[in-house]
Amino acid sequence: MGTILVTGGAGFIGSHLTARLLARGADVVCLDDFNDYYDPAFKRENVQPFRGSPRWRLVEGDIRDSALVEETYRTFGITTTVHLAARAGVRPSIRFPRLYEEVNGVGTLNLLEAARRSGARTFVFGSSSSVYGTNSKVPFSEDDPINCPVSPYATTKRANELMAYTYHHLYGLSVTCLRFFTVYGPRQRPEMAIYHFTEKLARGEAVPRYGDGSSARDYTYVDDIVEGTLAALDAAPPFEIVNLGGSRTTMLHRLIELIAGALGTEPRVQALPPQPGDVPITFADVSKAKKLWGWEPQVSIEEGIRRFVDWFKQNRFR
Repeated sequence: MGTILVTGGAGFIGSHLTARLLARGADVVCLDDFNDYYDPAFKRENVQPFRGSPRWRLVEGDIRDSALVEETYRTFGITTTVHLAARAGVRPSIRFPRLYEEVNGVGTLNLLEAARRSGARTFVFGSSSSVYGTNSKVPFSEDDPINCPVSPYATTKRANELMAYTYHHLYGLSVTCLRFFTVYGPRQRPEMAIYHFTEKLARGEAVPRYGDGSSARDYTYVDDIVEGTLAALDAAPPFEIVNLGGSRTTMLHRLIELIAGALGTEPRVQALPPQPGDVPITFADVSKAKKLWGWEPQVSIEEGIRRFVDWFKQNRFR
């Protein structure tokens, strides 16, 4: 597999993937800018276990810096790219659409160009279930038309998929776009719902619940996402778009109950109006991943929440 570049490798999914890649004996280069979207100390803590490994290298920098990206591919002889770096989050993208377009659009283009120029043939891109927008058909299938994104974040992710296809078509890159469905687990970003709700309930505070609690999400435990990403790397198809999701929906009010139960506390909510850019449901059809790679989610939402809360108690709530 050669040397693997993991962009956003100090982040939530990236650090979990890096640990698995190193355990498999791979050489990994992490490219991360440690920006202040959330406390950079979290990400530095994520990569601390890798610093003693001779097979891990860190490049601090921004994927918008095309010269740095090109230099990284040349210096380390990158053969495979796992592109997870992005400005994430639906709601912030509505406030800062230009930033999202620059990081996710220009940054992804820089990586595709560097991969093409250097001969790094395998490119796995971390896309998002957000691209489905207000899709009325459930569960969401990769063959569904993608015509209704409802946030700049979703639009950038779909545009990235299209650009990645163009580079496959023009230059023969092996590209897999993985549509992640609401990933959660240890080390997840602190502004994400499960972390945020856990923190609030652990302190005896009310959880901010947007809408009536009936919105539903397909939550996917991070270990399942990592296994799906490894399967994509091993298969290296010419071009595929593949859903990775829990293939099960959980309503918001049920999610709050599960977290409160794992904490041993009573759920308390602060009812708020629905947020712009939110969608009523996400639900992954994962039959394609099963057919191609034999992949299926293994961790239920009940078990995943229990694991996350155990980690939170040991590492964040002291």
